[in-house]
This record gives sequence, C-alpha cells and structure tokens, in this order.
Amino acid sequence: MKTAKQFLAIADPDIYAVYTGERKRQEEGIELIASENVVHPAVLAALGSVMTNKYAEGYPHARYYGGCEVIDGAEDLARERAKELFGCDHVNVQPHSGSQANMAVYLATLQPGDVVLAMDLSHGGHLTHGSGVNFSGKLFKFVHYGVRKDDGRIDMDDVERKALEHRPKMIVCGASAYPREIDAEAFHAVAKKTGALLMFDIAHIAGLVATKLHKDPVPWCDFVTTTTHKTLRGPRGGMAMCREEYAKALDKTVFPGMQGGPLMHAIAAKAVSFKLALEPSFKEYQKQILVNAKVLAEALTGCGFDLVSGGTDNHMMLVDLRNRGLTGKAMEYALNEAGLTVNKNAVPFDTEKPTVTSGIRIGTPAVTTRGFKEPEMKRIAGWIDRISRGVDDESLRKTVREEVRELCLEFPVYPDLE
Repeated sequence: MKTAKQFLAIADPDIYAVYTGERKRQEEGIELIASENVVHPAVLAALGSVMTNKYAEGYPHARYYGGCEVIDGAEDLARERAKELFGCDHVNVQPHSGSQANMAVYLATLQPGDVVLAMDLSHGGHLTHGSGVNFSGKLFKFVHYGVRKDDGRIDMDDVERKALEHRPKMIVCGASAYPREIDAEAFHAVAKKTGALLMFDIAHIAGLVATKLHKDPVPWCDFVTTTTHKTLRGPRGGMAMCREEYAKALDKTVFPGMQGGPLMHAIAAKAVSFKLALEPSFKEYQKQILVNAKVLAEALTGCGFDLVSGGTDNHMMLVDLRNRGLTGKAMEYALNEAGLTVNKNAVPFDTEKPTVTSGIRIGTPAVTTRGFKEPEMKRIAGWIDRISRGVDDESLRKTVREEVRELCLEFPVYPDLE
C-alpha cells in the first residue's frame, strides 16, 4: 500500500520535487510573515482527503446535488464550531478566501457606487478595503481614514469627521498591517451616529479575538469577516459572520451570487481547526504569540530599529527602515537569503513605490506554533540587526543562514509527519 506522497512522487516527479523543496525550506528557515502559520497535521489530512471529490452546491440539507448526506456533516460541524468559537448569530464558512468573504458582505448590502469608509491600504488597510486596483475600489466609492503621523495610531477623530461628511453606507475596520488593537466599540459609536453598517475584518487577529485576548468585536458589528489561516491556524480560506437579520442575504450572495460548489475538503479542514481552537491549549498558544511579538519588538527597538507606533499589541510589527537607509525590498531579499522570511511593506506616509516600500512586516504566529519562545525571539532580532548592517554581504548571509538552520533543526515543523 502506497502513501499519498509516494503516489505523488510516481505520478508527477516535477511537482514532487517542488513539494520536497518547499518542505525543506519550511523546515530549515524561519517564517516571519504575519499572515502565515503552520497547520496541524490533522488539517493537512482533511485537505488531502477524499472529501475533495464531492461537489456540493448549495447549503447543508438543501443541496443542488445528490449524495451530500454524508459531506453535509462537515459543513454542519464547521458552522456550529465557528458560532461557538466567536459567539456570532450566523456564519457562512464557504468563502474560498478572506477577500471573497469581504466581497460577499459588500454585495449583500451595497449597490455599486455606494460610499464606504475604510482604512487606507498605505496606512495598514487591505486591498479589499477599497484599493483602486481591487474589485472593491472599482465597484464602490471608498473614502479612507488613516493613522496619525506622530504616533502611528488610527485617528478616530478623522474617522468620525469623514463619516459625518461622506455619510457612508458602511464603515470597515480591521487591517493587514496595523500593530495595535482596534476598538470596535469606538467604530460602532461612529457608525451609529451616521447610520452606517459596521464590518470588522479580523483576518489577522481572529485567533486573538476567539480567545478573548483582544476585545470581542462581534457584539458591536453587523458583519465580521476573517481568513482561517493566520492566527486562527487553519487551512487557507475565509468565512463571514453576521447578525441574524443579514443571514439570508449573506448566504444568497455567497451562493449562488459569487461561488459555485464549495471546497468541501477545505471546509472539513476549517472544522478541524475550529475544534482545535476551542481547546484550552489554543488560548495558551495565543498568549505566547503576544509574548513573542512583544519581546521581538522590544529587542528590535533595542537594536535601534524604528517600529511604527512604537511597538505592538498583536502578533505583528511594522519596521520602518528609513533610519537605516534601507528599502523593504532590499531587506526582504537579504533576510530571505539568510533564511528569515519577511515581506516588504509600506509604512504610513511612505514615499517609496509599493513594489519597493520603506518597511518590512514581521509576525510571530508561525514561529510560535513551531515552539519558539523569548530566547529565540531575541536571537531573531539579532540576526535581523546583523543583516541590516550588511545587506549586500553574501558571506554574512550564508553565515546567518547556517545559524538559522541549526536553530530550526532543534524545532522541526512536522516532527511526526512522514
């Protein structure tokens, strides 16, 4: 009897080579991209299971295809567990990504051309929060708020001023590169004052929200959207939560409005990750994410790096490299060559192009899953500092890469996976 890996090696040696190369990269390098994590082997098992074979258009117990009486159980479990995890009235677990979860909310409640107030991408927002190159910016009229120049925090006075001036149909809070806790209650007050719907995109902080380490946004919002693969530590995918009054509109927008058959193997994997997130150990894991982020941020500051807003309240930090005379592009490349994976990222009031940027974004979910704690965070800060002082030094990059590899071998990503 052959394993799935053996079948892959025989059927497609080229893809098998990519698989083995990527497995090696993950095992021997340190993953610091804030939007990435390492899933449990049980999540991998669900993703690579026979559940990928089943077409299941529609919703449980009301499908447009026969033979769904068994697979319905996976979506039932995913929905029940998500509702328990987040305390929401209704959830749709079918969106293939966070972007599609956001699209579903917009299309369920807005008409093309409606005004939406959201965070500017260049200040930490997301493409789906109204970027001109994204569907959101093409279909709707987005007005953007940002952060204050002096402290890097969201300017709630600006939020309220723009809400009163533009009277948006919806206000969006949440971010993809903002290192501080976001106050949903404050946004709710603005939305209530202006008659706007409120959506919170918690894609990055979902694990912190689920464990109540960040204030619960669900009571204050009409809609809450998220990915399932960042701090939540599930498969790549999305979901959308809402008040009961919007449930039918949301479901109809996801199917048949946007998507056809759901990815049932991914939904099963979401259910697995939600079950794991309901265990007490998951909260301890989230606490360690926060500790690791704080220690890493403090260590980087101690090395002389300039952090946007001066630190972090969550799993990420945004490093402004302008005081080092470096670009995000150069630093990302140098660190990657040294076995430390980060992503270049714009900083507020950046003067560089989005393809270059003046900063890098760093996160702790994946390294925390791996078992790294405070001592490892300090070592990482030291490596980042050394590389920043010699980004063009190939010999230095090779030396650091070997040091990184030696540490990684002490913390295997999948020690029990064949």
